[in-house]
This record gives sequence, structure tokens and C-alpha cells, in this order.
Amino acid sequence: MAIALADLLDKKQIALNLHAPTQPQAIDEIVQLLVANGKIDNPAKFLEQVREREKTNSTFAADGVAFPHARTDLVDQFILGIGRSTAGIPWTGKGEVAHLIFLIGVPQQLVNDYLIVIGTIARVTKDRALRTLLLHAETVDEFIETMLAAPSL
Repeated sequence: MAIALADLLDKKQIALNLHAPTQPQAIDEIVQLLVANGKIDNPAKFLEQVREREKTNSTFAADGVAFPHARTDLVDQFILGIGRSTAGIPWTGKGEVAHLIFLIGVPQQLVNDYLIVIGTIARVTKDRALRTLLLHAETVDEFIETMLAAPSL
């Protein structure tokens, strides 16, 4: 059964004004949204897995978008937390800065669904006009509407 993006977008799991100045702090801030919403029982272990994955291979895609994630037994369903930083968060050692961060927790058995979801989000954020709308959405509802209004979703 394929996962629909609409089923993953939860306004309680989206922060349009990240306060974190660094990548580790930004990931932690988004994880805390997931914890507060009852999506992660072991945040320390989950954070460790996400950070380890990030050290191995940066999840910075392009155009100010990053997809930190963990394939883990710590979640039994797909989880998505989203953070936005107007100032941008240094993401790589090459000076690349992330403005939109899509943090994903993937159950081990749903790896194929992960590829579908990440592909969908990547298509939305790759479109310059849609990315601009996401960067300037004034409310979480407007952000979600923009995500769902994209073609082919």
C-alpha cells in the first residue's frame, strides 16, 4: 500500500520558524515536534540514527532543501517533520544552506515507500515557483495547501 503525502502532513509537525542555528540543533528541534505529537518514543536513539546517517552521506539535495532521515525499527509507521528557516542553516562543509528540512522516519519494512515519498517531496521542492511559495507561506495551513496543490501528487 503506497503512502500518500497528504497522510503524512500534520500541522503539529511543521515549524515555519526554526530557531536552531546549526544542523544538529535543527534536526533536534524537528524531532521534538515529532516527540510532542507522540510519533517517537526514543528520541535520543532516533536522533543518533539520523545524525549518523547525515555524517555518512549528506542529505542536502539542492536549492536549500535537505532530507535528513533514518530507516529504523524505532518507528512503526512513516513519520514526517518539517522545518523552515528563513535565515538558512549551514548544512554541509561546502557552504550549502538549508531553508526547508524534511525529516523522515522510515520503518525498515517500508523502504520502497520511502523512495516514493522522497521523490514526491523532491519534485515539489525542485519547482522554483512552488519552493518560493513554501518559503513564503504565512501559515502552516498555507504551507500544506501548497504541498498538496503541486501537480502529480
